[in-house]
Amino acid sequence: MLEELIIHQPDDPIQFMISHLKQNNDDVKPLKRCKEVLQECSSCTMCFSCLTKDFSYKLSKFCHININHGISQTGMELTPRICVLGPPASGKTTVALWLCKRLGAIRISQETLLFKEALALTEEAKAYKERKEKIPNALWANLIQERLSNVDCIKQGWILEGFPENQEQAWILQSSGIIPRHVDAMLIERNSGKRIDPITEEVYHTTFDWPGDMVIQERLVKPEDPSEQEISKKLLEYHRSFPGIFHVYQKVLKSFNADQPSMDVLSQVLTYVQTRHRSAAPFTPRIVFCGPPGSGKSLQAALLAQKYGVVNICCGQLLKEIVAGKTKLGELVKTYIDSGYQVPDKLVMKILTERLNALDCMTNGWVLYGFPRDVEQGQQLQESHFVPNRVFFFNLPYESIVERLSERRIDPVTGERYHTTFRPAPTPEIQARLRQNPRDKEENIEMCVESYYRNIKQLEDFYEDAFYVNADQDPFVVFEFIESCIIKPLPCKKFKSS
Repeated sequence: MLEELIIHQPDDPIQFMISHLKQNNDDVKPLKRCKEVLQECSSCTMCFSCLTKDFSYKLSKFCHININHGISQTGMELTPRICVLGPPASGKTTVALWLCKRLGAIRISQETLLFKEALALTEEAKAYKERKEKIPNALWANLIQERLSNVDCIKQGWILEGFPENQEQAWILQSSGIIPRHVDAMLIERNSGKRIDPITEEVYHTTFDWPGDMVIQERLVKPEDPSEQEISKKLLEYHRSFPGIFHVYQKVLKSFNADQPSMDVLSQVLTYVQTRHRSAAPFTPRIVFCGPPGSGKSLQAALLAQKYGVVNICCGQLLKEIVAGKTKLGELVKTYIDSGYQVPDKLVMKILTERLNALDCMTNGWVLYGFPRDVEQGQQLQESHFVPNRVFFFNLPYESIVERLSERRIDPVTGERYHTTFRPAPTPEIQARLRQNPRDKEENIEMCVESYYRNIKQLEDFYEDAFYVNADQDPFVVFEFIESCIIKPLPCKKFKSS
């Protein structure tokens, strides 16, 4: 970070450091940690590096796989940022495709950047390729940076295949906030038996990884691979560049034996990727409040939003805003609300997805309540890649729920809310005109509470690391408990407030 400040000499150094860290991490780190964070590479990136014992055409089978896990100190899983490197026929594509399939990340390679993406610099890079000239490192880095700035990569994470190729690319990518890691599984004999499925783009091998499905076997094609002399040249170039790449990422290397079946290697890679890693980095809050009506979810969400700047999202309010916008989607939602039917989950998820994908939510984090209400909705939220890193269940006795809700009143003139016990009207005139919302009648409250407890047990099992809040106490005491749970790492077992 200090080096970047010296090089760029920005007019506003504080804002420059904040922007640099936001590029480098989903987590927002304190400025005092800037230099330490970059040195430790704690940006939720993963790196694979396979080295050989013997630099010869028989090339060996000793593999170093280097991964900086995508998990912060708080135990929150972050989006994968993985880079897979290696010489020709080293299995980069197989590893990259397999990890993409398992992690739901976006695969990016030279092929996808040049032929499958419509980027601003694509044509310029193609021109170098057509002239059979080497594409400059800076141009590759700009292409990668542009592609990784797209929403799908930010949200789902990415697998960079074949980058960086040398130390210069590594430094350019790192200065742009992109910290790649790599895999090098060098077995030159794999090249001659390589086959590709033109439909799925998966890579197979006549000896090491032949598909059992006859349909797949029949459609496999042999790629136009370079000659053995060209491969040897590329190997030599790779190993000349590798010491520089190793120097950049030497602190995060882990060794695996690559002389074993491919699925064994891949399973070990995935196991290590999913291992929790501790760092001192904070995290972007993604918080869910679940609780019966009247338990104080909206108040606690407002307090969190006020103090920490997270986006306060009430699912019910969000639906009302959509209806008020008088869009086609709003008209569709309105028909359900007016008829008294529950808005379908798919429709709610469509609206919620659009809101949670907004820049303020992705940058500042969010606190959501009113959704999910059951385990099916929780699964839909997770399948849409909105995985909360803090879930709170509010507990409140039925008598307290009735007391809080049945005594609520609203002033039809000012819209101000009052409570006959906790916040009575200031004057007899206001008291005389107060009205009760029909949904706050005791029979309606009983129906809502019954509906909540009918589904909550399965949802509690689904969020097994959730925190449980005693909501039957002063709201600021509740807030202090919630705040302490947000700061601390995830528990090994469930905790309850006293």
